[in-house]
Amino acid sequence: MSEIVNKIYRNNTIIYKVFLFLIATIAIVYLFPKGGQFKYDFNNGQLWKYDNLYAPFDFAIQKTAEEISLEKKEIKNNAKLYFKYDTNIVEDVKVTFKNKISQLNFSDSLTIDEISELKETGNKIIQKVYNAGFLESVSEGRVSSKDQIIALKKENEVQDVLFKNLLTSKNVLEIINTNLGDEPFDYGQKLVLNLLAGVVEPNVSFNKDLTDKIIDNELGHISYTKGKVASDELIILKGDIVAGRKLAILNSLKSEFDAKVWTDSNYNWIVFGYTILVSLALLMLLLFLYKNRLEIFNNNTKVTFIFFNVFGMVFIQTLVIKYNSDYLYVVPLSILPIVLKAFFDARLGLFTHVLTVLLLGYIVPNSFEFIYLHIIAGIVTILTVSELHKRANLFISVAQITLIYMITYFAFSIIKEGNASQINWDYFILFALNGLLSFLSLILIYIYEKVFGLVSDVTLLELSNTNTKLLRELNEKAPGTFQHSMQVANLAEAAANEIGANSMLVRTGALYHDIGKMLNPMYFIENQATGVNPHNDLSPIDSAKIITDHVIKGVELAKKYNLPDRIIDFIRTHHGTSSAYYFFKKEQELNPDTIVDIKKFQYQGPIPFSKETAILMMCDAAEAASKSLKNPTALSISGLIDKIIDKQMADNQFLNSDITFREIKVIKKVIKKKLMNIYHLRLEYPE
Repeated sequence: MSEIVNKIYRNNTIIYKVFLFLIATIAIVYLFPKGGQFKYDFNNGQLWKYDNLYAPFDFAIQKTAEEISLEKKEIKNNAKLYFKYDTNIVEDVKVTFKNKISQLNFSDSLTIDEISELKETGNKIIQKVYNAGFLESVSEGRVSSKDQIIALKKENEVQDVLFKNLLTSKNVLEIINTNLGDEPFDYGQKLVLNLLAGVVEPNVSFNKDLTDKIIDNELGHISYTKGKVASDELIILKGDIVAGRKLAILNSLKSEFDAKVWTDSNYNWIVFGYTILVSLALLMLLLFLYKNRLEIFNNNTKVTFIFFNVFGMVFIQTLVIKYNSDYLYVVPLSILPIVLKAFFDARLGLFTHVLTVLLLGYIVPNSFEFIYLHIIAGIVTILTVSELHKRANLFISVAQITLIYMITYFAFSIIKEGNASQINWDYFILFALNGLLSFLSLILIYIYEKVFGLVSDVTLLELSNTNTKLLRELNEKAPGTFQHSMQVANLAEAAANEIGANSMLVRTGALYHDIGKMLNPMYFIENQATGVNPHNDLSPIDSAKIITDHVIKGVELAKKYNLPDRIIDFIRTHHGTSSAYYFFKKEQELNPDTIVDIKKFQYQGPIPFSKETAILMMCDAAEAASKSLKNPTALSISGLIDKIIDKQMADNQFLNSDITFREIKVIKKVIKKKLMNIYHLRLEYPE
C-alpha cells in the first residue's frame, strides 16, 4: 500500500495533468452540439468541388427563410380587411329620430302634414345612409387604396364591398343636404337637418380581431416546401455553380441529413467522434508544451491556466452559437493570444489560438470562413500586440485586428456573392464590438495575475521601479552590484529591442539577477571599495562556492520577496552551467600535480531557455568583463565581447534558448556600441 502511495506521490504532476486533460475533454465535448456533421461544405456562388451528387433518399425542398418571410409579408399586405357593420346603431338612430320628431307640435310654422312629411324625409335619409354604411373616421386610413375591396360583416353575413362605397362624414352631410330639397332651406328643413346631424352616427368600424385571426389562419397554412427530390435523382454535377434551385436542394438535403443522423442510436457515436477530435487537440497542446516549453509543462498551475483559457473561449463561443449564431463574430477570440503572449510568449499564444479555432471550426456555420478569419486575426494579434504597459499599443493593435477582420470578411463576401451589393454591413458592427470587447484582456490579465500568480508587462513595469524595497536594499548593501545591474539592464534592454524580444522582461530580470550578492557583498569585486579582497584568506574552492552560491541565494531571496517565476528564471540562468574560471585556474596553479574537478567550480544552471535569458547572460558577462580592461579601447572591447560570447556558444549555453546566430551577432553589435558609449570611445580604424 505504501509503495502505491509513494508512486502516486512521485508522479503526482503527471496524474494531475491526466486528470486535467480528461476534465477539459469532457467539459468541451459536453458543450459541443451533438448533431451530425454534413459531409459536404458549400457556399452560394462557389463551384461544386465534389463528385456528382445524387439524392440518397426522398426529401422535400425547403423554402429559404427569406422566401418564407417574403411570403408572409405578401399575405399580410394582400390580406382582406374586415369591417363590422353594427345594425344596433342603425336601430338606435331610427328610434332616437322618431322620438325627437314626435316631440314636435304643429304651430303657425309647421302643420301636421308638414311634420309628417319631414318625418318621412328623415327616415328616407337615414335608410339611404345606412344602406351603404357610415364609416367611423378612425377607420378611414386602414386601406391603401379607395378602390380596395373589403369584407363587411353584417351580423352573421359577410359580403365584399368596395371601400369607396362606404360613407364618410362628408358623404353623409352631402346626402342629407341633397335629399332635404333645394336651398335655401325653410324652417322645417333646417329643423330636420339639425335633428339628423345630432342623431346619425357611424355604424361601420375596422374589425382588427377578425382581420388578425384570418391572417394568422392563412399564415398557419403556409407551405414550407416547394417541391420534392426523389431518391437517386441527380442534384448537382461536379464543377457546377452552387446557386438558385441547386443551393436550395443542397440546403434541404443538409437539413434532412441532420434530422436523420440525430437519433438515439447515433448519439454515442457522435459523442465518441467529438471526444477523439477534442482529445487530439488538447494532446497536441500538451505535446507542444512538453517538447518546446518544458518549464511550463512541469508547472501544473500554468498548464491549468492555459487549459482554463481554452475552455473559456470554447464555452463563450458555443453559448453564442446555441442562442444566436448571428452574433458569432462578436466573441473576441483574440483575447486568448493576447493573454498568453502577455504571460508566456508569442509562439505558445499562436499555437493555442490555432488549436482553439480549429476546435470551434467544426461546430460553427461557414467553418472555413470562421477558421480563416480568426487565424489571420490571431497572427495579426501576435505580431502587433506588445508592451501592454504602454496603453496606446493595445489601442493600435486592436484597431489593426478589427480592420483585418473587416477586410477579410469583405473579401469572402465578394467571392461568395460575386459583387459588393449583397454584403451584410451588420457584420462590420459586430467586428467593431469584437474589437471593443478585446480590451477586456487588460482586466483579465490583472485578475489572472492575482489568481494564478503569473506576471505580465504591467507587473514588470512595477517591479522595474528602482524604489522597490528589494532594489533599495540591494543599493544600500551592495551599491557596486546595484550599479552593475543597472548597466546590464540598459545593455539587455537595448539588445532585446534590436531583435524583437521582450525588452521590459529582460530589463526587469537584469535588475534582480544579482540580488543574491547582497548577502555577502564584499566577496564580489564591484563592492570592494577599500581594495581589501576577502578571497585572499580563502581557498579557491571556498571562494568559488561563495561566488556560485549567489545564484542559489538569489533564488531563495526572490522567493522570500514573492518575485514572479519569470524573474526568478533570470537569476537561475544568468550564469548557466559556466564556471568560476579564475578560481579554477588558481586551484590548478596551487595543485599542479592534481586533476582539478571543474564541477566544483561550476554554477548549477540551468542554461538559458529563452531569448531574454540568453540576452542577460551575454550582457552580464560582457559588462563585468569590460571592467577588467585597464585601458579600454574600441578594438579591445570588440575583441573582448567576441571572445566572451563565442566562449558561451562553444559551451552550448544557448542550446535551449531559441536564439539564432544572426540575433547573437546583432546582440554583440549592440553591446559593443553601448560599452563604447559608456567609456566614451570611438572605433579605431587601422592605419
